[in-house]
Amino acid sequence: MNAPVRILLADDHALLRRGVRLVLESEPDLTVVGEAPDGARLIELAREVDAELAVLDIAMPRMTGLQAARALAKVRPGLKILFLTMHDSEQYFFEALKIGACGYVLKSVADRDLADACRAAMRDEPFLYPGTETALISHYLGLVRRGKALPRKPITEREEEILKLVAEGRSSKEIAELLVISVKTVDRHRANLLQKLGMRDRVELTRYAIRTGLMEP
Repeated sequence: MNAPVRILLADDHALLRRGVRLVLESEPDLTVVGEAPDGARLIELAREVDAELAVLDIAMPRMTGLQAARALAKVRPGLKILFLTMHDSEQYFFEALKIGACGYVLKSVADRDLADACRAAMRDEPFLYPGTETALISHYLGLVRRGKALPRKPITEREEEILKLVAEGRSSKEIAELLVISVKTVDRHRANLLQKLGMRDRVELTRYAIRTGLMEP
């Protein structure tokens, strides 16, 4: 009998993590070898723990699941990524695909679909939550037929990191310490964000962060 698939789990809600862990470990071929409350801790865990698959939420403090997945691709390129989220959103789905995620599962049906999605990921097969395939493929093909590329984000990955931390109410000094950059660099990125997005202050940046899923309201 093969050893169980070793899974890292990241979600900022401890009770939900516990429930997801119970769902996964009720299956003999799956086991959770580490848990993280946010994307930053998940990256640390990926360096410390020998895992094959990461199951992560999208909206988390300090670093979103999408940001963490991009970093994991550099830290542990062999680690497979599966998103478990409450967001039924084309924007997040396409971003997950661009990052190279193996699947996208809604939390509302995790007890039914998550274990199958994990197994599909380990077989290098994509897993989409039921009912979305036709709509998403039609949307993509429609863009291709009209000669349009998929929508691009107006800000860079580093600016997105800064935006999330600003929206969480962190000072420039705190952000500089977290990202190991200078306060002057943080302030420059903040100014670029305001200019690119046509906004005036942190309140507007926070509203934008909520609208785009970088943080929950």
